[in-house]
Amino acid sequence: MVNLAKRNVQKEKKTSSNHGFIKEISKNRAFYIMMLPGLLFIFVMYYLPMFGVVIAFKDYNPSQGIIKSKWVGLKNFEFFFKSQSAATVTFNTLFYNVIFIVVGLGLAVLVAVMLNEIRNKFFASMYKSILLFPYLISWVVAGYLLFSLLSVDRGVINRLIQHFGHEPIQWYMEPSYWRYIIPVSYMWKNVGYLSVVFFAAITGISSDYYEAAEMDGASGFQKTVKITIPLIMPIVITMFLLQAGKIFYAGLGDWGLFYNLPRDSGILYSTTDVIDTYIFRSLKQLNDPGMTAAIGLYQSLVGFVLVVFTNWLVKKYDPDSALY
Repeated sequence: MVNLAKRNVQKEKKTSSNHGFIKEISKNRAFYIMMLPGLLFIFVMYYLPMFGVVIAFKDYNPSQGIIKSKWVGLKNFEFFFKSQSAATVTFNTLFYNVIFIVVGLGLAVLVAVMLNEIRNKFFASMYKSILLFPYLISWVVAGYLLFSLLSVDRGVINRLIQHFGHEPIQWYMEPSYWRYIIPVSYMWKNVGYLSVVFFAAITGISSDYYEAAEMDGASGFQKTVKITIPLIMPIVITMFLLQAGKIFYAGLGDWGLFYNLPRDSGILYSTTDVIDTYIFRSLKQLNDPGMTAAIGLYQSLVGFVLVVFTNWLVKKYDPDSALY
């Protein structure tokens, strides 16, 4: 009898839950209808293609299709992990993206705080527009701008160097320079966008906090450290988590940074080649979708693990700031 009563209670709860869900859908059907195109787009563009991951384990033949192509197991992964470039492109990908995340977010917060100190609305808007402009430029255009600065014959920087009596630098022939050129280029293009995001978060902070701090005699620096930064930290952590998920992708998903800026120069591969550019060249040269799909799966799995691990660390620090 007790077991029967428990089953009846569980059944009633389940029925009540189902009715509650249907009632929720019916009550907010207008919002769900508006969400439908976006959800459909995500399903078609991101979830439906997941079936194609099986190509990574097959000797894919377009004439036979995905299902009928020969199963080869982990053979496609050997192409990447046994190559001499595997360690180089993995290191480069992690090296640059860690710099992009740590330095990029730090600079963006600093710039946002500085923007918040500008009291003239005209100048504040002007500076935000100037900072945001590079983000709207494609890496193709940025590549030509960089070439106009670094070209041996006509580059602005080399002309200045020659003006002071020194020999021009072969920027596109020396890999070591690109350890600095690529991070600086990323900061130039993306810090402005991130700073505007953080500036919007700062403007949402109630002025009561600052007025109370002023009454207690707090300086501008103390207000920034004790009020501004702690209150925008949830936004900073969210951006950190979103970027951590792309840590195994070129330029946090900005592939053109590593392809267009170095102009795909083979002599610079030791410092500019990352997993995405390696996949692109492999597909172009070998025309083997199975091998490139294997590397893409490797990227996705490592990215997933890093997101879960990073979210776990954030949850230990501040459970309310975690994504899940």
